[in-house]
Order: sequence, then C-alpha cells, then structure tokens
Amino acid sequence: MEIRHFLLGLCAFCLFHRRASAESTCNLKAKFNLSGYKDVEKKKVVIGGMFPIHKRIASNDGNTLRLPVSSDCEGFNFRTFRWTQAMLFAINEINKREDLLPNTDLGYVIYDSCFTISKAVEGTLTYLTGQDEAVPNYRCGDGPPLAALVGAGGSDLSIATARILGLYHFPQVSYSSTCSALESKFQFPTFLRTIPNDKHQSTAIAKMVLHFGWTWVGTIAADDDYGKYGIKDFKEQVEEAGVCISFSETLPKVSSPEDIQRIVQTVVEATAKIIVVFSSDVDLSPLITELLRQNVTNRTWIATEAWVTSALMISLLGGTLGFAVKRASIPGFQRYLLDMDPYTDPLTEEFWETLFNCTLDYGRALRTSKQKARDVNGTLSGEVRGLPDGLCTGCESVAKLNNTYFDVSQLRITYSVYKAVYAVAHALHNLEHCKEGQGPFNGKDCADITDFEPWQLMYYLKNVRFKVPHTDEEIYFDKGDVEGFYEIINWQFSSNGEISYVIVGHYNGSAAPEDRMNILNDSIVWNSEVLEPPRSVCSENCQPGTRKGIRQGEPVCCFDCIPCADGEISNTSNARECILCGVDDWSNDAHDACVPKIIEFLAFGEPLGITLIVISAFGALVTISVVFIMNVGTPLVKANDALLSFSLLFSLVVTFLCSIFFLGQPQNWSCMTSQVALALGFAFCLSSIMSGYTLLPHCVESLTPLWAFYKDIFSFLYTQGIACGVWLIMLPPHSIKNTSAKNIKIILECDEGSVVFICCIFSYDILLALLAFIFAFIARKLEDNFSEGKCITFGMLVFFIVWISFVPAYLSTRGKFMVAVQIFAILASSFGLLTCIFLPKCYILLVKPECNTEEMMRPHAKTRDGTATGTSASLATAATEVNATISSMAIDD
Repeated sequence: MEIRHFLLGLCAFCLFHRRASAESTCNLKAKFNLSGYKDVEKKKVVIGGMFPIHKRIASNDGNTLRLPVSSDCEGFNFRTFRWTQAMLFAINEINKREDLLPNTDLGYVIYDSCFTISKAVEGTLTYLTGQDEAVPNYRCGDGPPLAALVGAGGSDLSIATARILGLYHFPQVSYSSTCSALESKFQFPTFLRTIPNDKHQSTAIAKMVLHFGWTWVGTIAADDDYGKYGIKDFKEQVEEAGVCISFSETLPKVSSPEDIQRIVQTVVEATAKIIVVFSSDVDLSPLITELLRQNVTNRTWIATEAWVTSALMISLLGGTLGFAVKRASIPGFQRYLLDMDPYTDPLTEEFWETLFNCTLDYGRALRTSKQKARDVNGTLSGEVRGLPDGLCTGCESVAKLNNTYFDVSQLRITYSVYKAVYAVAHALHNLEHCKEGQGPFNGKDCADITDFEPWQLMYYLKNVRFKVPHTDEEIYFDKGDVEGFYEIINWQFSSNGEISYVIVGHYNGSAAPEDRMNILNDSIVWNSEVLEPPRSVCSENCQPGTRKGIRQGEPVCCFDCIPCADGEISNTSNARECILCGVDDWSNDAHDACVPKIIEFLAFGEPLGITLIVISAFGALVTISVVFIMNVGTPLVKANDALLSFSLLFSLVVTFLCSIFFLGQPQNWSCMTSQVALALGFAFCLSSIMSGYTLLPHCVESLTPLWAFYKDIFSFLYTQGIACGVWLIMLPPHSIKNTSAKNIKIILECDEGSVVFICCIFSYDILLALLAFIFAFIARKLEDNFSEGKCITFGMLVFFIVWISFVPAYLSTRGKFMVAVQIFAILASSFGLLTCIFLPKCYILLVKPECNTEEMMRPHAKTRDGTATGTSASLATAATEVNATISSMAIDD
C-alpha cells in the first residue's frame, strides 16, 4: 500500500514537472475545437457560460489514419445565440453599476455546447483547466478565479457538466435545464437553476389534460433526460387519474428519416387528438417538418417551455397550448442586439453571414485595406450597391429583418439567463462585502474575492436573495430550485397570418392545490379555429344508466357502455358499477334514478273493484229478496223448515258481503275479518245444507227431534269458531308488503299468518262440503223424491267445480288479480248454491203459486191420473220448466 501511494505521488510530481517543461507528454491526444467568447484580461473574477449556439456537431468520416480532431458544429441557432448575448449584456450592465460589485469587473468565458453532450464536456474541462489541451484535475491556466458556470443548455447537457462540476463543488447555475433528476443534491450538489423544476410542469400539463376531460392522449419525448423524466412524471400523474396513453414515441437525437416516418405514421393512425411533447425545438423540428409535408394538421399539441415560444413550428401548430416560464422585458437589450459589430469574433461573423446568407470576405478586405475610414455614405455605399450576390460588408441593416434573434417580445429563457448572471453577481457581491469576524466559514472567516474556493461561493449562491432589475421579481433558491410559475400560452393566428402567443391562464405550483391553475377557456382558439375544446377519448363517456365494461386486452379508457340491469342504476357518468336500488324502490326507464315502486292492491275505486262490489251487493240483495219472497206461512216453506232456509240464506249473505273485505288496502283487521268471515260463512252455509236439507226428511220420517239438528248446525259452527279464535290469537293474518312477486311493484296483501292454521280452517269447510255432497247424493233416492237432494247435489257440484278451478287460477296470478280471483270464486260458489237450491222454490212461489198447497206438499199424494204430488213433484216440475226456459233462451241467442 505504501509503494502504491509512493508511485501515485511520483506520477503527480512527474506530471507537474512535465507540465512546466516546454514539451509536455501528459496532454490529451486530441485538441478541443471550441468556439465562443472570452474576456478575462484585467478582470477580477471570471464567470463561465455555455450555450447551444449550434444545433449539432458535424459528422466526421471516422478516419483512424490521422490524428483525431474535435468535430466542428453546424446549424446556427438564432434563438440560443440571443441567449448568449443576454449573458454578455448582463455582465456589461453589472460592470457599469455602482451598487453591485462596484470594485470588481467581471470577465467571462463562453463556449458553444453545440447541443451535444461531448461538446459540453469539452467546454467544462477547458473552463476548469484554463487551456484547450485539458488535463483532468489540474488547472494550468493563470488569471482571475473562476466564479460559476451559467449553463449548459438542455437538461442532458447540464447533467453531464453537473457531474463533473460537482466533483469540485463548483457552482453551476442553469437557465434552461428543467429535468426533475437534477433536483437530487446527492448526485448534483452544486446545481442551481433559475427555471422551474419539470415536476411542476408535468403536474401542470396533467391538470390541463384533466381540466379539459381528455382521457386518450399521445406522448412524444426527446431521447434525453429532459424528455424521459418529463414524460415519466406526466404519465404517472395522469394514469393515476384514469387517463390512458394512446401511444408513446421517442424522438431520435441523431436525425433518422426512418424513425421520423414511423412516428408520423403512429400520429396519423392514432385516434388520440391530443399530443403532449417533452422536447426541445431542435429535436422536434424534423418531425414537424415531416408532419407539415404530409399535411397532418388535425391534432392539438401540448407544448413544454422548451419549445412553446419557438418559431420553428408555427406554420403547422396553430391552436397549440403550452406552458412558458416568466416573461420580462429587459430595457436596452434590443438596442444592444441591433448594435452588434459582426467583426468582433468568428462566431459573430458566422451569425452575420447566416443571417444575410452571404460572406463577409469583401467587408473584411475593406477593413484590412484601411478603407473603413472612408465615408460610408459615399464610396463604401456605392460599393455596397454594386456588390455581387453573396457578399456583404457588415453594414447591412438588421432592424428590418423579421428574425427570432431580434424578437424581444417573448424574453423567457433569455430572461432566465439574465437572472442566472445576476444571481452569480449578487453572490459574489455578498462574498466580497463580508465583514471580518462575521463570515460563515471557519472561525467566522470571510473569503477573498481575488482568491476564493468554489465551495465558498456556493454557500453564498445557495443563500442569495435579490430582486431582478427592471422587474422587481425576487429570486431565491429553495434547495436549488425557484418557484414553479408558468404562463399558459395559446398559439393564435393574427389577421395578417402571423402567430401570436396569447396568455390564456397561469399555473402557480406554490399556491393551494385548488388555486394553482387558472385557465380562461373562452380566450382559447383551438385547432381549425373552433371555440370548443377537442374531444380526445378512446370511448365516449358512459351516460347515467350505464356502466363501463372494460375491453379485454385494451387500456382502461377503452370500454363499452353496458346498460344497468333492472333494479340497478348509475346516476353519474362513467360509473364503474351499477347501484342496486333499495327494497322499496326500482329503477326508472332510464336506469339513472331509483323511484318508489308502484303500490298495488285491489282498490275500491278502480273499475275491477267497483265491479266486484256491485256483484257482491247484488248477490246479497238477491239473497235478501229471497228471504222476503219465501213467505213463512206457505206450505212450501213449511215443508222445508223456514228457520233452516233462513239460516242458509243468512250464511249466503255473509259470504257475499265478506268478499268486500278483500278489497281496499290490506290492514291487519281487514285481513283477519275477511278470512274469518269467509271461513265461518261457508261453515254456517255447509252445515245448514248438511244438517237440514239432507237429513231433515229422514228426521221427519223417523220423528227425530228437530232441535237435535239445529244443535248439530251450531256444533259445526262452534267448532269452526273455536279454531278461528285460536288462529287469531296465536298467528293471526296480517298485512305485508310483497316486494318479490313483481320487480317494479310492491304488492300489499294479506299473509295468512300460519299455513297450518289456514289449511286446517278451510280443510274443515271442505270436509263439511264433502259430507253435504255425500248426504245430498244419498238423499236424492229417498222415497218419492220428497227431499231436494238432486238440487243440492248439483249445487255442491257447482261449489266443487268453482273451488277446484280456483286453485290453478289463483296460483297463476299475482298481485291484485289474486284477490280478484279469490273474490270471483267466493261469489261464483255463493251464486251457485243460491241458484241451485232456491231458484226452483222461487219459481214455484212466483210463477206457479197454484202448486204451493198442502196437497201438493204431502209426501205421498198422487193425483187421480196417478202422477206424484207434493214437494218433490212440484220441485221437479219447477226444475223442468226452469231448464226449458234456459234452453229456449239459449236457442233465441
């Protein structure tokens, strides 16, 4: 280990010794080829600068047969050349001030980075070492101390230079490097910038996309750190909010026609109408040129600060929206640009020759031959008028040219350069005017302005706070960054066809989240000069009443709108799920709101209810009229016992009227009353038929006491009453809301309370009906047919047919029609019994009163011709005539 340290020290000594010798063997093998500006003579402090004055480096032939030479630059950029002049202007302005660095003249060393990382590294090493043949980690040049580097242009250039400068804790103040990766103080400890961090811009673009409801956007990024980090931050934010990326393309750093054609094809085929571009104007220009050639104009572009005020794409991108850093006007700067002398250095000569598309050979020859002293308005003017094409003198008028170099209406990056120079100047001023004993360094020491270390100036730069001249904007660095403030720019064509940058809003990253973005929608002119924002969605919004159905294998923004099922709703657009309505509600036809279900019951006032009431009342009135028709004193009534007839008629009145209790909105009392009245009414009716009309003739013949049969009737009725009482006490019928029978309706109905009880109750009635039918069927064969067995048998058959038909009809209906079927069964069975039992009697009483005599009512009476007399014969005759009448009516019909 000691030997190793010794060898390293020996190498360092040798390197230093040989650097001091005339012929050095430790220099780099390739000499840097850098262009720029330099003024360090008699200056106390030097500020470095780096600007991408050219767009690219010239390609070399890759020849390895000769000494490698650093590549030249090509593609002069007037916009970035103006940035360079802004630094020179600011330094000249500071050197003239009495309140800022009054005892210190600032010098400068400015290099052209050619928008290329390799050139930026060359410039950085040359700036640090002080000579073109740079030896890393050595400064071999003499002269004033180096203060800071202003630059180096794009984010990828600044990242490369910041890694080198950070090794020496050398301050760097950037004017256009916005990449969010540069905020890492671990990687870039000495990097500061006067332009906002791209995290603010990515958030602002994301908010804009969400503001206009765009959910389907394309992205294009430069193949550098600026593009990659900017698009990455943007994607993370919009995708979290539900926005989908239609396509994502990367612009090549080296011109590639194949890649450009592929990207153009992607843009043409994509359905996204909004395209977000994180790129510089230099990288984007080839794509825009090809899009213009193919006339692809139906897209809306979202621009970043790197190209939002660039003049390279205005012919195509009318309606573009973008974010621009703060703008300011710099008094005297335009005059400074117009007063440029093209012969000061080779870079300015190239600018002039590119501007006027000429060569300055003739003008340079004039200066060399001392003819410049002649009258410019005389001989030289005449010579200018007669100059051959392609030659210029350097006296051409630049004021009339429409060039981005002279456009000072949108001084944004230029203003950022201006602020960066002033930040370094104010830090130097604070360093120079440090009071001994109150300094920030060891033992409260101060640094010497003529011999300070970079890390000492870095302290003052991090803590600098000043107001920019002419604008009063206060500048300070928060962990190396400034506040994220942007103006929202809309590209609009003026009446003369020129593009104007109209401010349509602001974004302030330091404000409250709800107040950060302010957009004047009515001021925006969109692509094709429409006033409405363009639509850019993969699928149109799902309206209320539908839900989003994701398409398999496609982004979540591509979906189908599926109608909500019955009973479900969605009351918002783009609902992911439908909401199930409550038990008492149902979805409306549009499925966008839950509405109360229709309450259904068989009401008194509706036509069906009125019809049933009329029929019930008619049946009861007919039954009551039979009571009055049946004169108690007549032989016919006496023959069948008037009390039993009246009890049967009374029970039929009860069954007719109990059907009315089934109508109306079910209540607990009506449910109990209707069921119990029906059960008791039929029990009374059937027990009367069974006890009186089937067993009474046998009772008369056998002289069985009549009261015994009345006792049987009341026994049957009493048994049914006890059962009904137990039912009502334990599990009585009650009203319920039936929500399951019909989706859109709530059926108000009566619940039996207990299936066992209701089956027992009505099984008892069925038992009575079966016994009555059996007894009537047997009684039909009694001697001389004295009884009414045949009529009762037919009546009971009607009763059974009605109730057997009732069961399937009842089970196949729902709601109020179930109640209607039940009432029809009650009325039909009641009318059947009334008609079959009492119609023949009424016929005799009303139509054949001559048959209502004692002789006719005798059980064994016969006429002289031997025909039967008595009740049986009379009823048989009456039945025969009734049947004949009914038959004739049918024939007449």
